[in-house]
Amino acid sequence: MSRKRTTYSAEFKTKLVLEVLKGDKTLNEIASQNNIIPKNLSNWKEIFLSNAELAMEPSKAVKEYKEQVVELQSKIDKYAQVVGKITVERDWAVGKLKSLDLSNKQKMVEVQAKNISLSQQTQLLGISRSHFYYDPIINEQKEAIKQHIQKIFKEIPIYGEKKIHQQLLEDGYTVSLNSVSRYRKEMGLKAVLAVRPINTSIANTAHPKHSYKLIDIEIVRANQIWSTDITYIKINGGMVYMAAIIDWYSKAVLSWKISNCMDTDLVMGVLNEALTNNGTPEIFNTDQGSQYTSYIHTQTLKNNGIIISMDGKGRATDNICIERFWRSAKVERIYLNEYNSIRELKDDVKDDVKDYMEFYNDRRFHETLEYKKPMCVYRNSLKLNRSDYEITHKSVA
Repeated sequence: MSRKRTTYSAEFKTKLVLEVLKGDKTLNEIASQNNIIPKNLSNWKEIFLSNAELAMEPSKAVKEYKEQVVELQSKIDKYAQVVGKITVERDWAVGKLKSLDLSNKQKMVEVQAKNISLSQQTQLLGISRSHFYYDPIINEQKEAIKQHIQKIFKEIPIYGEKKIHQQLLEDGYTVSLNSVSRYRKEMGLKAVLAVRPINTSIANTAHPKHSYKLIDIEIVRANQIWSTDITYIKINGGMVYMAAIIDWYSKAVLSWKISNCMDTDLVMGVLNEALTNNGTPEIFNTDQGSQYTSYIHTQTLKNNGIIISMDGKGRATDNICIERFWRSAKVERIYLNEYNSIRELKDDVKDDVKDYMEFYNDRRFHETLEYKKPMCVYRNSLKLNRSDYEITHKSVA
């Protein structure tokens, strides 16, 4: 057992030191009589003498202690400011670290760090040591789906989660819509679209108008109702114009044309092409623009036994099918590019629009068609209605 250390009071030490200073006895005698060692007496004497002046001038000692206390307090205040700043910065940094995902936190841990232990590191990062040692199992199917989503996004950046999901199913992947939505968020993918206002055609009051014939009509097959319209493509220095004809049942674009003039040549070009390649519809719907109310346009429709329908004045929604197509074409392709000149119109723009038309008709999923593709729906409908199908192929041949 260790020997308990003896503690001596200040009064006892002072009494023995005064006895030593008296000089009547030796150190050994005084030490023996009081059961202490001589070395203690020597040390106590030295301390007593070095502080003897304090007894004669206590105010000086108090002043020195006060000055030391003030100096010490000043240092403490500075240290407190530094510690406070460090604490705020540490709390901010720790908060940021804790907001990171698990994989990033694990990458920050330094196993061989000398100044901070692994336990301290994991505690600051807000993860347990078991998490640090955990080796996650890679879900190969999930990674394959995410890579394919990236591929679809690069090829068709305008697709939202529903169309991406449909494309994945068509490409042979088994995945839910919720999973597709979650994977896209993890990768930070959003559909790339642009929106600008749509302009309308200008009417000619001298031309006769026709009533709107599409109220309460059940659309059940291709070539039942066609619709047409003109839209604008803005380029540096002015406007160019695009006309198209769409089949209401299938949403397929049957013909289209770009021109630097908004005239009857433009609208007759798309009409004649559609009639030549696709037969004739029962009803043909337009707005009240002067190109569509012109004699040559209306007479061509009448000569082919086609019923003429026109939107009500100021009612673009009457021609909603073609209006929705314009919106898709513009936000998904046209407005995402900048066209600088008529030369680009003849080259790049036409190629770009031609590529989009092929995509829209043959590869783009359409929500109102239950994610089928417009031209596929159009052809299948013609096959079910043999007369239209035979007329179409005869005219094409």
